[in-house]
Amino acid sequence: MSAKLAGLRVGADRILDILAIGSSSTEGVGASSPAHAYPAMLADELSHDDGIPANVRNAGVGGELAVKTAQRLKAALKAGWPELVIWQVGTNDALVGVDEALFRAAVESGVTAARAAGVPLMLIDPQFVARIPDSARYERFVAIVDEIGARLKVPVVSRYAMMKQRGSRAALALLSGDGLHMNDLGYRCLAHAVAEEIESATSAGPRVGAKL
Repeated sequence: MSAKLAGLRVGADRILDILAIGSSSTEGVGASSPAHAYPAMLADELSHDDGIPANVRNAGVGGELAVKTAQRLKAALKAGWPELVIWQVGTNDALVGVDEALFRAAVESGVTAARAAGVPLMLIDPQFVARIPDSARYERFVAIVDEIGARLKVPVVSRYAMMKQRGSRAALALLSGDGLHMNDLGYRCLAHAVAEEIESATSAGPRVGAKL
């Protein structure tokens, strides 16, 4: 079992309660319907394809910054119901000019809160986008999420790297018409990558690298 998601309890006779929290990529902006947002497709893949019955609660709020999401995350942890948290974070903070140190502190505080509550947590970093005013700044925010994951031993589903590795043309095929949010295909691929990470943490076998 992966040490990164140590403590994750699954079984065919129980339902895994997952909190999917974040901004518009969690809410499902760009999808054709709520059923095509990644949390809904993740629940379907885990339950029907991977044999992990799961209830994935979509707590995405479009446009939200990390500091606000961290507050909502802590409130959910206090409520005591999540058994796994998936936090999609970074895009809005990078785009609107949030201070990098403040962003880092917000993400670290959420990770610390989850660890204190004994709840496994996974991060999803920003997606590759078609056009952006300051690509160097955007990539620094991607790097911050990835660095926090490596340093604090939290798994990160790196959308940016996985999309960029496909090449620009293939990556753009995963985005909706606005060039920023993912489309149905993009969300399906994201759900699959997250499901593979969860499945790898609940299997004794070797992990196959997640791909978008």
